[in-house]
Amino acid sequence: MGKNKYVCIHGHFYQPPRENPWLNEVEMQESAYPFHDWNARITAECYARNSAARILDEEGRILDIINNYAHISFNFGPTLLEWMEKKAPDVYAAIQDADRESQKRFSGHGSALAQVYNHMIMPLANERDKQTQVIWGIQDFERRFHRKPEGIWLAETAVDTPTLEVLAEHGIKFTILSPYQAEQVRPLKGGAWTEVTGARVDPRQPYLCKLPSGRTISLFFYDGPVSQGIAFEGLLNNGERFAQRLMGNYSPNDQSELMHIATDGESYGHHHRFGEMALSFCLDYIQRNQEATLTIYGEYLEKFPPQWEARIVENSSWSCAHGVERWRSNCGCHTGGPLGGKQSWRGPLREAFDWLRDQLIPIYERQMDALVHDPWAARNDYISVILDRSADNVEAFIQRHARHRLSDAEKSRLMKLMEMQFHALLMYTSCGWFFDEVTGIEAMQDVCYAARAIQIAEELAGVELEPEFVRLLAQAPSNSDEFATAAEAYEQEIRPSVVDLKRVGAHYAISSLFSDYPEEAHVYSYQARSLKYERFEAGKQKLAIGKAELLSETTLGRDTLSFAVLHLGDHHLFGGVREFLDEDAYHVMRDAMEDAFQRSNVHEIIMLMDQHFGMHSYSFWHLFRDDQKKIIDQVLSYTYTSVEGMFQQIYDNNFPIMQVLRNFSMPMPSHLKIPVEFVLNTRIRRQLEARHIDLDELKRIFAEVKRLQVDLDLVTLHYATVERVNQLMEDLTTSPFKVALMQTASQLLDLVGKTSAQLDLWRAQNLCFMVWREHRHDMQQKAEQGERPAQKWLQHFEQLTKSLNMKVDHYVPVKV
Repeated sequence: MGKNKYVCIHGHFYQPPRENPWLNEVEMQESAYPFHDWNARITAECYARNSAARILDEEGRILDIINNYAHISFNFGPTLLEWMEKKAPDVYAAIQDADRESQKRFSGHGSALAQVYNHMIMPLANERDKQTQVIWGIQDFERRFHRKPEGIWLAETAVDTPTLEVLAEHGIKFTILSPYQAEQVRPLKGGAWTEVTGARVDPRQPYLCKLPSGRTISLFFYDGPVSQGIAFEGLLNNGERFAQRLMGNYSPNDQSELMHIATDGESYGHHHRFGEMALSFCLDYIQRNQEATLTIYGEYLEKFPPQWEARIVENSSWSCAHGVERWRSNCGCHTGGPLGGKQSWRGPLREAFDWLRDQLIPIYERQMDALVHDPWAARNDYISVILDRSADNVEAFIQRHARHRLSDAEKSRLMKLMEMQFHALLMYTSCGWFFDEVTGIEAMQDVCYAARAIQIAEELAGVELEPEFVRLLAQAPSNSDEFATAAEAYEQEIRPSVVDLKRVGAHYAISSLFSDYPEEAHVYSYQARSLKYERFEAGKQKLAIGKAELLSETTLGRDTLSFAVLHLGDHHLFGGVREFLDEDAYHVMRDAMEDAFQRSNVHEIIMLMDQHFGMHSYSFWHLFRDDQKKIIDQVLSYTYTSVEGMFQQIYDNNFPIMQVLRNFSMPMPSHLKIPVEFVLNTRIRRQLEARHIDLDELKRIFAEVKRLQVDLDLVTLHYATVERVNQLMEDLTTSPFKVALMQTASQLLDLVGKTSAQLDLWRAQNLCFMVWREHRHDMQQKAEQGERPAQKWLQHFEQLTKSLNMKVDHYVPVKV
């Protein structure tokens, strides 16, 4: 069967943009705990795991580690890759490496496909937005993968003929659709059309779609039942069963056939734990059994061009039985939660965004006409700035499009107009409509982007767009108990989060009390240059007074501010910020504040702030979220130190009576047990974090825990042990012949393994595998020649791999 039978697995890896639109950073998201945010969590659970997926033996030991991305077809959302490049560069590099490796495997064709930029539902977009989404998606891809994309992923596979025209216009050869999106097919040589609606299309071959313009594009309709089986039938519970299901749908004849599926990439590790291992086993199984050949779409299309043509179901998608209504009406599609079926908010939300988009167009065109040759060509080219916001690149962009030599003020206006359009596109990210609640995190993220666009438009054009926008949001009813409509959520959550340069200045001023900023500091997407700064301290109380220049890296907006911040201890902060007036006014404010502080007159300082800064007063709650947490952690660290001292005293003073209780097998009273647990768990954590770990001392502490029958803090033990083992393995990659590192890691793992802690050794196993792959042949050869250091190295490495639950083929030397 194997000669002309092919398998292609496509993973659509995507997260919506989550950045705060004023800061260009993803802030802490409590719902993603214990991770900082959902991007970080899903990267750890899925994206990273697929870059180094395990193949296990029948005993659950690791036989091999492979990069799944190099063996499948995949696309990543551009905004996700932008985040990953900064926050998970090792995973980002592994994805790029996989595409390069796949080109060697698949006849010069790469595994990676492009994606329309921010997952906009293309049939609902106007023509200009369609163009920009495709242009940005292609240019983002080319910058990351250093080649032109052959195919592109459409958000939710949502498609209409105008969208296909845009893809073909820009050189895209193919896209992937659901079998439910095929309407009619016929042989390319001609004949009658056959109706194939209801997923009756044969998915085992590509189809050519002839467009009204005369262009063509190839379509792959994925196998629906097997794709659904991943989500709903537990196919990822068993890699062999997964592989057999993929290879079980071929016809008995010898013609070429492609069995291919498309699913959310997050299925492989995030939605289904260990799904990445089922995928890696499946890929390995297919290659070993040779009943079919792994391929990707570009390679298959070159080998077997379409013999049939197809017509699509217009305005259709893979996740809405009603076409694209899920993103504009109460169609009944929902995620299955208790609020499912109540989506009367979806239409009003889209109407609000459409109204705002149409209001922004004349503002953009009118103001840009005075600055650039072609406003919409400039927007299409703005992706070059999004990908590289360095000063030189921004200046090059301006020079390419400017009608004349622009002043600094004109450059800033130009960049603000570009950012206005950027956020007007981001507000259409499809996830805002996909889920069941308009005040949920996804919809409100889209509303945040709208708020940023409104802020810029009102600043530049002097028009008030917000009142009408909020009125339209009031037509979008909420299902939650907290808000009646999206308008209420806007008033309570979005409007207070709007940031201007004064708010950034306040953040800079307040956080300066807790951080030693250099003269020039980077504060999220802003540059801050300290022009004057003085700090006064008296016990817990601190006062900072200064002058700083702030520059927005995105809009080039610039302002010089003066500030004063009073810290009374803990999170009690009072601050004021205003535009810098002149030196005389600054010194009047500074001298009065210092005098009041030296006299410990807190009430007078606060009155002076009201006098000099008016309504521009700020507190702890105006700090950006991540810095709020940093300050709270600092405050709590002092509390922990105090508590630790008290608990240590209780432990020392009561140790004799605890021994008596232990000897008589009597339970320890809770008022003793809690301090003892705190002290012993703290000692364990400190040993694991120490520069030189004392394993003997760690054994004694564990023995004490067992003798006193107290509970281990397993969460902290797990985290600290994994971090320490990871560090030991990092050290081993740079000092691979240092046997002491292997011994320490093995002994630590064996010691902690006697507790009930479940260790996530994924990264340590990867690093161990890298060292083994690089040095095994050389060390085995030396061991066979009788070199005792090599024999010793192999023995310790074997013990290390056993401790890491890995299986590698070792040379077994004579004992030394």
